[in-house]
This record gives sequence, C-alpha cells and structure tokens, in this order.
Amino acid sequence: MEKTLDFKPKILSAFRHYDKKTFTADLMAGVIVGIVALPLAIAFGIASGVSPEKGIITAIVAGLMISLFGGSKVQIGGPTGAFIVIVYGIIQQYGMQGLTVATLMAGVFLILLGVLRLGTIIKYIPYPIVVGFTSGIAVTIFTTQVKDLFGLTMDVVPSDFVEKWVAYASHFGTIDPWSALVGVGSVALIAVWPLLARRFHLSPLRALPGSLVAIVLMTVVALLLKQYAGVSTIETIGDRFSISSELPGAVVPELSWQTFKRLVGPAVTIAVLGAIESLLSATVADGVIGDHHNSNTELIGQGIANLASPIFGGIPATGAIARTMTNINNGGRTPVAGIIHAAVLLLIFLFLMPLAQYIPMACLAGVLVVVAYGMSGWRSFLAMVRRNPKSDVTVLLLTFFLTIIFDLTVAIEFGLVCACLLFMRRMAETTEVHAVMNEIDLNEDADMQAGNLEHLTIPEGVEVYEINGPYFFGAGTRFEDIMARYGSHPKVRIIRMRKVPFIDSTGMHNLENMCRMSQKEGVTVVLSGVNEKVEAVLKRNSFQQLLGDENICRHIDLALARAKEILSTK
Repeated sequence: MEKTLDFKPKILSAFRHYDKKTFTADLMAGVIVGIVALPLAIAFGIASGVSPEKGIITAIVAGLMISLFGGSKVQIGGPTGAFIVIVYGIIQQYGMQGLTVATLMAGVFLILLGVLRLGTIIKYIPYPIVVGFTSGIAVTIFTTQVKDLFGLTMDVVPSDFVEKWVAYASHFGTIDPWSALVGVGSVALIAVWPLLARRFHLSPLRALPGSLVAIVLMTVVALLLKQYAGVSTIETIGDRFSISSELPGAVVPELSWQTFKRLVGPAVTIAVLGAIESLLSATVADGVIGDHHNSNTELIGQGIANLASPIFGGIPATGAIARTMTNINNGGRTPVAGIIHAAVLLLIFLFLMPLAQYIPMACLAGVLVVVAYGMSGWRSFLAMVRRNPKSDVTVLLLTFFLTIIFDLTVAIEFGLVCACLLFMRRMAETTEVHAVMNEIDLNEDADMQAGNLEHLTIPEGVEVYEINGPYFFGAGTRFEDIMARYGSHPKVRIIRMRKVPFIDSTGMHNLENMCRMSQKEGVTVVLSGVNEKVEAVLKRNSFQQLLGDENICRHIDLALARAKEILSTK
C-alpha cells in the first residue's frame, strides 16, 4: 500500500556511512559556503527592502531548516535574487507584517505540495516561462541598483519600470564619481578575481568569492578616502540602516481571515517560485554528484524553512544554485555542510555584524549587478528566440515583459495561461480526421484480422472516416468539418478509432451528436478499433444503448462485415 506522506529527509541516511573524512570535507565546504553566502545575504536583504541583518538571519534559519529537513544531500538554502522583486513589492504594498504573513502562508503551501506528492508536477512548468521570468527578474534587479551603483541624488525612486528609467535619465547629471568608481570597480573586481587568482597562483585565495573580496577591498578604499581625502559622498550601509547583532526573538504575527484573503496571490507566487528554484537547484546538483533528491521531501523542507524564517524576522528563502554548486565544488556531500554553513553565518552575525555598517552601498549594488548578469541567462534567451517555434517565443517574451513591466505574479499567471492555450492548440493539431476513399491501405493497418483481407474493400453505400489522435475538446469539431466536406448520404458510416488513445467529455458530446444526427438521416454508425480505455468511457455514457453492441467492433474487417450485413437488410 502506498504511503500517504513522502517525507524522508536526507540527513537521516547521511549518517549511515559517515566518517571522519566525510566530516572534514563537509566542514571545509560549510565554512567556504558560509563565507560566500555572507555578502549575498546582506545584498539580497537590502535589495529586498529590509535591513541587512534580516538577510543573514534568513540564511541562518532557513539554511539550517533546509539542511535538516530537505530532500537533497547538498542543497544550500537562503535568500536568493529571484525573491528580491517579489519581497520588495510585497513590502511596498502590504508592509513588513504583510510579508511575514505571506511567507508563512507560502510555507504552508509548500508543505501541502509535498504532502500531496506534487513535487514532480512543478517540473512540468514550461521552460520558456522559467527563462522568461528569470531573465525578467535579472533586468529588474539591475534596474533597482542603478541609483546606488552610480550614487545618483534622488529623493524618491519610482516603482514602475519605465518611470524608473525616465527618472534615472533626468537625474544622471547628479552622478557621484566616487560612488561610481566604487560600484563599477566592484563589478570589475568580481569579474576578474578568478582570473587574477589563477594568473598569480593565489591557490589559498581561489576559494574566496569575488563578491567578498570586492566588499572587503572597497570598504577599505571607502574608509581611506573618507579619512585621508575628505570624501564623504560614498553612502554606506550604516548611513541608511542601524545595524544590530542581537538575535531576534520568535514572534508570531496577528493572523486574520481578511489578511489571508489579501495575501493569497503573493503567497502563491512565493511558493511557486520557491518550489521551482529549489527543485531546479536540486536537479542540477543531482547531475553533478550522481544522486537523486526526493522532490516531495524537498518541498516539505522548503515549507518548514519558510515557516521558521519569518517568525525570526527573516524573508522568503529557497535553494540557491550558486551556493549549492559552491558546496559541491568544495567537497560537501551531506546536509552537515549546510548546517555548518548556517553555524558560520551565525558566528559572523554575533561577532562581526557591526563592521557591516562600513560597507559602501555602491559596492553592494555592484555585487547585485553581477548576480543579475548571472541570472539573466542571455545566451539561453537569445537561443530560444532564434531556434524555437513562434509559440514558445511568444510565451518567453510575454513572461519576460510582464515581469519587468508589471510583476512576477502577473507574469507567471499570464505565462501559464498562454502556454496552456498554445499547448491545447498543438494537441488539437496532432489530431487528424480524414475520409478513407474506395479501399483501405493494408500496410498502415494494425486493427485487422489475418485471413480476412478480401473484406477491406469499401462497399458502395459505406463511408469510412478515421480519427488519428486524442479526441478531446480541442479537436471535437474537426470531425464535423470533415463530414460536411466529404459526406454524402451513405447507408453506413464507419468511424475508425484505432488511433484514439483517449476521449474527453467534449469529444463524447460531439460523437454522440453525430450519431444521433446520423440516425435521424437513416444512417447507421459503426465504430471500429475502439481500445479498452475508450470503450470504458463509451460504456459509462451508454453508447451500447445508442448504437447497439453489434455496432462497436474491434477490427476494421469486422466493421466492414457488419456494414455489408446492414446493407443487405436495408
């Protein structure tokens, strides 16, 4: 009997053959991933519209929960760039309290997806939609960082994408050269750091992420410029936020039915995006380490993480592909590495967090510009535009532009609707209905009985039509169109259904209407080659009473023999 709950955290099986060597590898990987996650957690927190410590708290709490309860051995969880646009929009519209409730609701939805064994269904979201909204998020992230990257003097930055760029253009004369130097320099340093480490054989430093190197160096540069050159125009985190290194207590927000109703849309968006990104990250990791994650357990683990994170003041979290790959590349092979990564972030938070106030905002903007570039997937985007069918390109572009012009919720909803409609059209196009003239080609037939080949000539007064493909609502009227084009007034009408894998209620309705109209015209309808699945549907709809059992035949030769019998009686 199949179990109703598919919840098997990978950490339970990780200790079966755990040894000192594995722990050493997990320890090294966990420390490195914790260091890599630090600048990203701060940057994602600020870009999402919350204080920097909330980004780190999310990485600590959610990262720990995902490693403890997730379905992947190497998944590293925390705040990601994909959530920046969503979180920022929710805070602007509903406030921090609304974000907390929406994240809790998303956690419940994710758990339900896992409990109901819907982990595999998430994988069926069309690839053009994933590429479209990911590229759209990347463009949006870059757009939100232009002000800080160049140090523009602006009182209010519009929320609308087009208005934002219009405002940037009108204020570009207020650019601060020192902030721009720090921002652009950070982007350049992150880009060339791996090359520099290899070129100068800096083996011990190769593991350090370029983002952390950029933050440390640019913070030092900003402090030196302020101390010795009198440059005070470079805005830092401390100028915008008050930094706290105290762990927040658990707080459950006030919940009401009205709040639930208002936040269902944002919560569903968080849950869907979190599910897509976490399962995509786990799938990529499987291909590298040769393992198989449990998608339902992973969704439950993600749900638990998104229940715990907002209670401690965090924001939505999911599996992070970049940090997961960093974990794998540095030897991490069990969830212990993810737990150590959370512990490292906790130690940094408790003892080094006050130093974050000196980090220039332009440097963080540079970090996020590089993140946006990595998310954009512009090569995949252009390849899809050039090589894929127009329908896929339509879904891609629709999702992309809706993401940047409106928001991700609208983009995913319209993208899915458009993809479904195009899929229906494609399915309808695969169903062919044609009239068979004079005789049946024996080489193409599989529903005939050997030894009865002489019966495969179509007698006069008999029409044969063939349905090739699923007979569903997308193709329901096609049969009627063919009959209107070729049909005359036969005595028997044979409908070959040997290549009909299934029939839905609309197909049944059209088939029944055709049979009743034929009977009114004095035409007997004979069905041929009906498979067991379709025949079961016919029985449930009382087709035996409508046509008679003798007029539902297994083979075309039997159907033709039945037609001759009918002709002889008429």
